[in-house]
Amino acid sequence: MLVYTKTHRGLVRASNQDNLLLVDQVYGVADGMGGHNGGETASRMAVHVLTSALKGKSPQEHALKIALEAANRRIYEMGRQDPKLSGMGTTLTLLWEEENRMWIGHVGDSRAYLLRKKKLTRQTEDHSMVAELLKNKLITPQMAASHPYRNVITKALGIDPIVEPDVMAVEKKQGDVWLVCTDGLYNMVPDEQIALVLETLSLEKAADKLLELAIEHGGQDNVSFVLGRVTEVETP
Repeated sequence: MLVYTKTHRGLVRASNQDNLLLVDQVYGVADGMGGHNGGETASRMAVHVLTSALKGKSPQEHALKIALEAANRRIYEMGRQDPKLSGMGTTLTLLWEEENRMWIGHVGDSRAYLLRKKKLTRQTEDHSMVAELLKNKLITPQMAASHPYRNVITKALGIDPIVEPDVMAVEKKQGDVWLVCTDGLYNMVPDEQIALVLETLSLEKAADKLLELAIEHGGQDNVSFVLGRVTEVETP
C-alpha cells in the first residue's frame, strides 16, 4: 500500500497517548488509557510487542492472534507489577497486508474503514458500552453521540489477563483505500465527511484534510490514523 500517517495531541489533552504501528506490511493505531503515564505506556508497549512479533512474518490468522494475546499479557502484567500503571490498557486496530488479502486485528474502539467503489464501510465493531446498547436497540444513533458512557470501552489490551481479539480477512481490490483511526478522528469528523474527503482528494491531501477537520471540529482527543491505498494485488 501507499501509506500516509498522522498523529496529533489535539487541542484539549495534555499529552498524546496514541501510538502508530508501522512495520513491514503492518499498519495500525493504539489509543492508550489509564492516565498520562499508563495510557502512553500501554499503547507504546502494544506497538513494541506487535512489532517484534510480526516483523518478518508472513500474514496469517494464528500469528496475528498470538501477537495480540502476547501484547495483552505484557501490558496486563506491567499494570499488576507497578501501582502507578494499574488499570492501564489500550485499543489496537491494525491491518496486515498480504498479496491478495488484508488481515484485520482489532481490540477496543479504534476503527478500520474501507473505501471501495466510492462507498465507505466500517470493517470493525466498537468494543464499547454504547455499541452494545446500539446493537440491542436500547438507544438510537442520535442518543449515542452524546451518551454519558460513550467513552467506556468493554474490551482493550491489558485490562484482563485474557483477551479475545477480532481477527478477519478482507479480499484486496486494486484502488481500495483503507483508513485505520483512533476515536479522536471519527468522533470529530462524521463518516459522511470522511468519505467525501477520501473520494475527492489525493491520498496525501486527504490525510492533511482529515487531521485539519478533526482539529477544526474541536480536537477534543488525540488524533491518529493510517491512510493507505492498495497499489498491487496478486491473484492466487
